[in-house]
Amino acid sequence: MKVYNLKAEARKEGGKKAAKALRAEGKIPAVLNGGKIVELPFTGTLKDGEKVVEIDAKRGQITTDIVVAAEDVRKLIYTPDIFEVDLEINGETRKSVLKEIQFQPVKDTILHLDFLEVFPDKPIVMEVPVQIEGHAEGVKAGGKLSLSMRKLKVKAPYTAIPERLVVNVDTLGLGKSLAVGDLHFEGLELVNAKNAVVCAVQLTRAARGAAAKAEE
Repeated sequence: MKVYNLKAEARKEGGKKAAKALRAEGKIPAVLNGGKIVELPFTGTLKDGEKVVEIDAKRGQITTDIVVAAEDVRKLIYTPDIFEVDLEINGETRKSVLKEIQFQPVKDTILHLDFLEVFPDKPIVMEVPVQIEGHAEGVKAGGKLSLSMRKLKVKAPYTAIPERLVVNVDTLGLGKSLAVGDLHFEGLELVNAKNAVVCAVQLTRAARGAAAKAEE
């Protein structure tokens, strides 16, 4: 994946009122999840913005409340590409990926961002864009190629996740389809349902007409 460098500030105040004030300043409240697992009750020292979120009665996970400038994340959000995000917080760089974006339903402005801290030895699940490659046999016969799934969920360490999943359709015939279960990528696990159709060559009116004439 490409690397996106992003500066963030620790966020000390929570709540709707504080978040609204930040947005008025052109900033976006966010959180970095996936931090260190700690035993409860926690007796250690937390840095600015950090808090312990309970996992169960004995364990908790350190998360970090942060704030980023809206202008700094435009190229991260409004793009089909995926990135490893190097977050600079409290003078320390933490590797992460963007997991969720919350939009205001009417104005479509960004309300909140969720980042997930990543590590080379820990698999994550991430949506990766699909890229079609080749010329389908069915298209040559008059069919129309349709892409039903523009992204697929992949499970792997972040260091193994590619920018694109390239799907070759050269042998895809007229009226045929490729499902998730038909695809294989070395070192990656596809999490989507095996029978979900990724792409297909649909019969067009012209193709049906040509097939009917061939049968006469």
